[in-house]
Amino acid sequence: MNQDIPPSQRHKSYEKQKAKVHCIFANRAIGAENATVDQQLSAKLESELQIEKETRDSDTLPADIKDYLDNSPFQLEDVPGHEEVALTRKFGDESIRITFSTDDLNNVDQEADEFDSDPALSDDEAAEAAETNVQSGGANTKGAINQGRTKGGNFAVAPEDSIAPSDRAEGSYEEPSSGQEGNQEPSFPSRLHINIEKAGRGVLQLEAMAQDGEIMIENVYYYKKPELADAKTAELDWSRRNLYTGPPFGNLDEDLQILLDRYIEERGIDTALALWIPEYIDWKEQKEYLSWLSNVKSFVEA
Repeated sequence: MNQDIPPSQRHKSYEKQKAKVHCIFANRAIGAENATVDQQLSAKLESELQIEKETRDSDTLPADIKDYLDNSPFQLEDVPGHEEVALTRKFGDESIRITFSTDDLNNVDQEADEFDSDPALSDDEAAEAAETNVQSGGANTKGAINQGRTKGGNFAVAPEDSIAPSDRAEGSYEEPSSGQEGNQEPSFPSRLHINIEKAGRGVLQLEAMAQDGEIMIENVYYYKKPELADAKTAELDWSRRNLYTGPPFGNLDEDLQILLDRYIEERGIDTALALWIPEYIDWKEQKEYLSWLSNVKSFVEA
């Protein structure tokens, strides 16, 4: 029967069979190679997990973090797998909510890489940029040193202007000794969103930065409708865009800035909180990273 098929047709049929067999063997080879890569990836993920676990115990809260929570009026809201963390408390007839994110730690790492790889920056420019990153508008940049300082200590104080220990109020935050201070690295900046709500009176919202034991207010907004403070829909976001919510904090009268600093300190938004937040972000990011490694490993091995 094959003799009745023209040679050209027999050749095409042979080529098709040959291509099919080649494809089968190629797919098997690729499958074997992928299995090897999967195993290597799984082993690498397991190695990373073990290294991270040996470096730091992320299952147990460090003593400093736990001590603050045990003695603080704030309640912690932390959902595993989420970046955002919240602290809440009641202060008289006020409901206070502070939110911050572990993403700030990742942003610092990315900015540092971009900064180090920028050849256009001279040494002077680099120093100026670094100084700018840690400064804030308001009393800290207008020479308001030791004016109205309370136990929260939110003002930047030069060493020669620091308050003597005997002058500090009882129970105030204890500054690190000179020997310890030299060994401490500057903390990364953590952005805070602070909502202070009074029933039927609206919300006072503050954007601030926590770094190196200081809370630096950047903006203060007022909303008559509480739902506009954290607009969760496009309609609410659009509604608040045309509202006048207040000037930049640095444009306010210096005494007004100082009083707003005192206002939040009185509500527990102070040095102790400014020191605690970066520590908690660092701990939570490590915990979430371990969870991520474990989830990816489980997926690869499935």
